[in-house]
Amino acid sequence: MPSDSPAPLISLTWTDHVTGTRGFLVVDRLVRGVSSGGLRMRRGCTQAEVAGLARGMTVKEALHFDPHATGVRYVPLGGAKGGIDCDPRDPAAYGVLVRYLRAMRPYVETVWTTGEDLGLSQEVVDRAATEAGLVSTVQAVYPLLDDLGSARRRLADSFALTVNGIGLDSLVGGCGVAESALTALDRSGVAHRDARASVQGFGTMGGATARFLSQAGLRVVAVADVKGTVFNPDGLDVEALLAARDAYGTVDRGALRDGDRELPAEAWLAADVEVLVPAAVSYAVDPVNQAAVKARWVVEAANMPVLPEAEALLAARGITVLPDVVVNSGTNAWWWWTLFGDIGADAEEAFAHTRRSLRALVDGVLERAARDDCTPRAAAHALAADRLPLMQERFGWYGAGASPGPGGHRSRPGPHDGGT
Repeated sequence: MPSDSPAPLISLTWTDHVTGTRGFLVVDRLVRGVSSGGLRMRRGCTQAEVAGLARGMTVKEALHFDPHATGVRYVPLGGAKGGIDCDPRDPAAYGVLVRYLRAMRPYVETVWTTGEDLGLSQEVVDRAATEAGLVSTVQAVYPLLDDLGSARRRLADSFALTVNGIGLDSLVGGCGVAESALTALDRSGVAHRDARASVQGFGTMGGATARFLSQAGLRVVAVADVKGTVFNPDGLDVEALLAARDAYGTVDRGALRDGDRELPAEAWLAADVEVLVPAAVSYAVDPVNQAAVKARWVVEAANMPVLPEAEALLAARGITVLPDVVVNSGTNAWWWWTLFGDIGADAEEAFAHTRRSLRALVDGVLERAARDDCTPRAAAHALAADRLPLMQERFGWYGAGASPGPGGHRSRPGPHDGGT
């Protein structure tokens, strides 16, 4: 976002009275009175990190806003993010999550729609939200829906869908990341069968990205998890590895084939590939280790995985970073396409819509980057800066649809149904 962007509308720090754990919420801006952004949990999470992610969500929403589109129901939202400085594997983590959501309940009920992010699954967020007394982690958007009952059924039906054993909600984000990489390959005339990929992180986003890249014909030669890097120059059996991972994305090494090798954790970064996908943690590529990168494209499936100084050094070496605000925006957009009714509860429709949208978005960003002689990240922020004033003019920070209901409070319909 431009340096003259307004300060966040809401920025607060919470301290757990039981453990002393700190949590954060940043609402960067509102559109029609609502913001969108997930909740992450990791040891070392900071307020500054959450603020950067919230600003990124503002950009993601703006990039999916087409002021000239007709018949589109998905309304753009503002950007927000939540974070908790806690190891999600800590036995006390779930209780911390419940108490955090209980403290944030007034914001979730009125201005902040949220859901899974790094360190948290949607199932865990949903369960904790119910214990915290929330109807839904997306209930702030309910007043903007034409038919709340149909919208909630559509979303619930979509979450019930699985494709080859994996939930649709865990696949659409990776579908968008993979399509972003494929768009870059296609624009450069690189055949999919001639391209190799390395993926850091094999959880929801990394695993799905690896699946869709493999299905498109790329050889996924390296996958990294907390135990290290699994490598095979001839290509890994992605589906077998997906079937052998645990809830945290760690692959059971007993499932490795002859020819699969175990390498150190950092080996994924230096793999001789065309496409490098950091899909695990923020700040994974820094000014020092970027020197090991051999890939032609770094595709940011995680949020903020490449530090700005590292990106500048990569660009100087002719390596293009496809930014997170573009390529990993598919999950967030899918929630709203589904809830607002632009797509139905159908996996193929979801994948097709995601592919069309992300391809068009990446094409537009790369064309803007070429026109302005800048990085794709700068081009994405420029496009968002063009669209935000139009959103402001058309919808405003606070919209009539987001005003309190009778008695000064929003209605609270039905049982809990998830986040974004």
